[in-house]
Amino acid sequence: MSAEAPQRMRLDKWLWCARFFKTRQLAAEAVQGGKVHLNGQRTKPGKEVRIGSRLRIHKGPYEWDIEIAQLPRQRRPASEAKDFYIETPESHERRQMLNEQIRAERAAMPVSERRPNKRERRLIHRFKQAD
Repeated sequence: MSAEAPQRMRLDKWLWCARFFKTRQLAAEAVQGGKVHLNGQRTKPGKEVRIGSRLRIHKGPYEWDIEIAQLPRQRRPASEAKDFYIETPESHERRQMLNEQIRAERAAMPVSERRPNKRERRLIHRFKQAD
């Protein structure tokens, strides 16, 4: 078997290798659920992708518009996985704006609506045990 990269790869495997999903099963479920579009169309997890294929990936509130740049032979560290695709500047900008918006909303959230931190939990336990 040669050491060169494959020319085709299953979509779910590529999504897992590029670290968009933690497991291949999660990647397959996302594809089946319509969260991943290949070249503008819904597809199946077993569909083969090639270099140059375009993907639109929805994951939570985030959305990526990418083009496949590499087909790895195996899953690599996240620092290397970023080289497997090229993200459009518009997609990157949308995600950055969404990140800032979410960060601002969390900062503006009143203390009572978030979960208590470790110190606050200890104070709550002391208060409840004092009865």
